[in-house]
Amino acid sequence: MNNIEISQIATLPTKHGTFKIQAFKEQQSQKEHLAIFSENLHTLKAPIVRVHSECLTGDAIGSVKCDCGEQLDFALDLIAKEGGLVIYHRQEGRNIGLLNKVNAYALQDKGLDTVAANHQLGFKADERTYEIVEFILHYLKVKKLKLLTNNPAKIESLSDIEIVERLPIQIAPNPHNEAYLKVKKEQLGHLL
Repeated sequence: MNNIEISQIATLPTKHGTFKIQAFKEQQSQKEHLAIFSENLHTLKAPIVRVHSECLTGDAIGSVKCDCGEQLDFALDLIAKEGGLVIYHRQEGRNIGLLNKVNAYALQDKGLDTVAANHQLGFKADERTYEIVEFILHYLKVKKLKLLTNNPAKIESLSDIEIVERLPIQIAPNPHNEAYLKVKKEQLGHLL
């Protein structure tokens, strides 16, 4: 990938533990992604890696319509304990953007599921791409990893990286996200 601006590395103390953080800005799209990693990342032969797709409503506001915020918390707790990396992948709403995600929520309020809502708005079920993820992994010299995911598309996207193990990330459903999780499993092929 060309035209990626890369920040310095900084220390980031959090409720999960203390991490190192680095930002990667794609000049063409202006999207800014984060690498949040343990101090010992470069000493691990196959670090745990979570590619976490941005979800402002779940990650920052605490929405329970999805399992995103809980997945991020789980991943950061695990990385703080075991070592590894979270790539915060800035592709909100499966890359349809925040405004369209809220419009999809409104369609879901009328009975459509998450995939049908995206289709109604003119999008594929999942518009995400993962080139920047591979770029970040190569930049950080991560050649082997244990991928913390349920999403087969994330596994398939890392063709240049050796995935030695897939680690599931199971979050207990709640009354607000049961149907959403069912759609992720049945229509999007997530390994739940």
